[in-house]
Amino acid sequence: MKGAPKRFAHRRGRRWILYCLVLIAAFGFMWTGGLLWFASTLPKSVTDPLRKTDAIVVLTGGSGRLEQGFDLIEQQLAKKLFVSGVHQGVEVEELLKIFQRSPSGVTCCMTLGRAVDTVGNAAETEEWMTQQGYQSLRLVTAAYHMPRSLVEFNRVMPTIQIIPNPVFPVNFKQHDWWRWPGSAGLIVTEYNKYLVALLRSYIIPA
Repeated sequence: MKGAPKRFAHRRGRRWILYCLVLIAAFGFMWTGGLLWFASTLPKSVTDPLRKTDAIVVLTGGSGRLEQGFDLIEQQLAKKLFVSGVHQGVEVEELLKIFQRSPSGVTCCMTLGRAVDTVGNAAETEEWMTQQGYQSLRLVTAAYHMPRSLVEFNRVMPTIQIIPNPVFPVNFKQHDWWRWPGSAGLIVTEYNKYLVALLRSYIIPA
């Protein structure tokens, strides 16, 4: 009988370990399923390329974004262009020179923001939109970055009409991302950040 308490404690310890393993496995399945869903729902095209908005908002940080923003403003699809996330010290004239764009018709309509992350992008865009009295914007960022950006932008601007305008970087393999370590790592990272953004939107609503 003296060994009974030890056997009971041993069984209880094994049961606790089993419960933990089951929880970890369940979490792993849920996370993996969410990742596959996230990757499959990334935008594959610009669904509304010709609709005009009050503003075009470009989030810096990847290839093709600023070029797309310049093209859209030159097509007169918006009144003004707001570029969020520009490094300190970089001004409009320098960006136009880098991207070989004519100052005419752009300099007067272009504003720069200095945010350092997506949360900051949304915050400074909301402030600028309020100052301008605008009610709609076309959001330009990479396709893999669009879901998280929309969560953050909708959180601080729930009444603003936002038209996604995804950009598709050449080096990002969206179709068969799992075969490319760089693209796979980017999607995993972006998915985790997306989950954090969703959680933030519930905990800290606008």
